[in-house]
Amino acid sequence: MPATVQSLDALLENSAATDSFKAAVREVAANGRPTELFQFGRGVPPIKALRAVSKLLEVEPGLVIENVMVDGVSGCSDFEGTLSVNGGQAQFDFRWCCAWRAEQVGWRDHWGNPDQIRAAREFGYQCFERFNRIK
Repeated sequence: MPATVQSLDALLENSAATDSFKAAVREVAANGRPTELFQFGRGVPPIKALRAVSKLLEVEPGLVIENVMVDGVSGCSDFEGTLSVNGGQAQFDFRWCCAWRAEQVGWRDHWGNPDQIRAAREFGYQCFERFNRIK
């Protein structure tokens, strides 16, 4: 089972991120649009960008984050790409996949497929198959 899912507020509170970045994350959470300090491409759903940043905040609470760029490709059950912090000072390679998480816990829908909807709802940002610092 994955680690406990923390609220976005708790992750931000426990993070060394700057106050301006924390405000940018809250703005994206509220309106779904990228900001100057929290950027993501047009093809990136805001909820998936927020999941990537949530995982970043969880695994790197001591990292002073001024800005983030999330670049990825989103599918129905997955989101794969890179996350760049502070203009490339730190970089992460990731793959979030709710179907993979459903497989890991043995959840099936009534058609016998991995219950990706339940996994996404219950595990949120904890559906990362990988989240690796590459720089």
